[in-house]
Amino acid sequence: MPIEKYDANIKDEVRRSYVAKGPCQPRTHNFPKKKYGNQYRCFNPSWFDSFPWLEYSVEKDSAFCLWCYLFKPTTYGLQSGRDVFSKLGYNNWKNDISTFRDHEGNVTSIHNFAADKLELFKNRRQSVTQKISQHSSEMEVAYRVRLTAVLDIVRFLLRQGLAFRGHDESSSSKNKGNFLELLYWYGARVDKIAKTLKANAPGNNQMTAPKIQKDLVHSCAEKVRSLIIEDIGDRIFSLMVDEARDISVKEQMAIVLRYVDSRGQVIKRFLCVEHVTDTSSHTLKEAIDNLFAKYGLSLSRLRGQGYDRASNMRGEFNGLKSLILKDNPYARYIHCFAHQLQLVVVGLAKKMSIINDFFSYVIKIVNLVGASCKRKDALRQSQHENTITRIEKGVISTGRGCNQQTSLARPGDTRWGSHYYTILRLQMMWPAVMDVVGNVHDDGTNPDQQGVALGLIDRMERFEFVFILFLMKKVLGITNGLSQALQEKNQNIVNALDMVEGVKFKLQSLRDDGWDELLANVSKFCVENDIEMPNNMEERLLVRGRPRREKQATTYLHYYRVEVFYSVLDMIMQDMNSHFS
Repeated sequence: MPIEKYDANIKDEVRRSYVAKGPCQPRTHNFPKKKYGNQYRCFNPSWFDSFPWLEYSVEKDSAFCLWCYLFKPTTYGLQSGRDVFSKLGYNNWKNDISTFRDHEGNVTSIHNFAADKLELFKNRRQSVTQKISQHSSEMEVAYRVRLTAVLDIVRFLLRQGLAFRGHDESSSSKNKGNFLELLYWYGARVDKIAKTLKANAPGNNQMTAPKIQKDLVHSCAEKVRSLIIEDIGDRIFSLMVDEARDISVKEQMAIVLRYVDSRGQVIKRFLCVEHVTDTSSHTLKEAIDNLFAKYGLSLSRLRGQGYDRASNMRGEFNGLKSLILKDNPYARYIHCFAHQLQLVVVGLAKKMSIINDFFSYVIKIVNLVGASCKRKDALRQSQHENTITRIEKGVISTGRGCNQQTSLARPGDTRWGSHYYTILRLQMMWPAVMDVVGNVHDDGTNPDQQGVALGLIDRMERFEFVFILFLMKKVLGITNGLSQALQEKNQNIVNALDMVEGVKFKLQSLRDDGWDELLANVSKFCVENDIEMPNNMEERLLVRGRPRREKQATTYLHYYRVEVFYSVLDMIMQDMNSHFS
């Protein structure tokens, strides 16, 4: 089909395909012979060497000119036989060489015009269109300098985990955000870069648009991922997955790979965050399959999988664990020991209402005391005065690192180790905390806050609250040490199991022999802080939350020792045995 018959939108693509393949020159073909007088003649493949534009059609047994076929002007039509080599074909092998040279003609011939068009097409930089659309060589150098500077800023912000955008990036803004401020700071110190920014750059090529920033970030991410996949190679690896909902209320699945590199070191690499429509196990499995296919990872090389204990992740029948095991029975499921321990403590707080109630009040105390800078300052000042008084009385000693200024630690929702430090500081700063809460009640102008402060004072001055405080301090102190040890990078499974057994032994020892010491510490604390406590532990106690008509004959000793102390330790040891068999 003549080149002009192709659609204008794809004509250049067709030409590019022909140019890439080159002229059709079947040198080994058995060319048919034609009789001219008493001689037989045929196409000679040696002509291909003399005329690089020459091509041969086996179907038509004719010669053509590829250059003229692609770029001969259509205005010449069929005049002077000029369409022979572009459309009709030449097959008169008697006058071949002279005809080929006549076709080439002089420098102004149609053939040479087509040859010039071919060279321009092959060298796009020299074409008129390209010269219009692209910059001059000087502008290309400036563009490269500007792009390199922008990429340096992007890499720095990514490495430091800093935000790119600012709240106000207008020309009048005093702070345009990290990306723009760093770029202009860079330009102010390097003249070579300054000459390529702002007014020195084309208006449509400033390289500062948010879309450009995102494209560069995505390019950096893909480069990092390709290096991770290249480093893994054909090695076996394990998979760690967790899912969460981000601030835009989208379900996201974070994927981490672990493998042993060529130096024998265990490497853990964050691969990506995948958006999923929901967090059902089948959706997560499909997302993992697509990810493996995208990066050329084989599920057959998977030797481990680790998730949390959510039902959609670990379910025995429908969970992601089981779905992967169906495809690869060697992908062993391993649950993080530190996370299992976390679940033990969380389970304790959720199952026992008295523990759950205690921590809810602790959070209220922290929120009330830390609600303003004024209250925090009052807390520090009160704690400082109490520390001076205790030093003067000889209750505490001085020394390097002792009696540092501190404040109440806010407990985290997912890091239960933070609850331990909150309890420690609450006990240490008890008088100061009581002073601040009392001031909120006495001097506050907000009735709601005054009511909250009164309720907290009433709760903190109860023996039950102090007892739970000391009990959880003891329990979390034992488990927190294990939690920190399990999160060490150089931890191994044998040592971890030994430490778990050690914690089980400590909990059992606390249950068997820790009651008297715990009660003594609680009593001492109550006496020091004027907290009312039972005169006789054998007295009857009306347990909160139970109807008076039941008339239960529960004593203080039975309640705190059996229903609280033993129950808490039995439950946590039972969960420890369940999670760490």
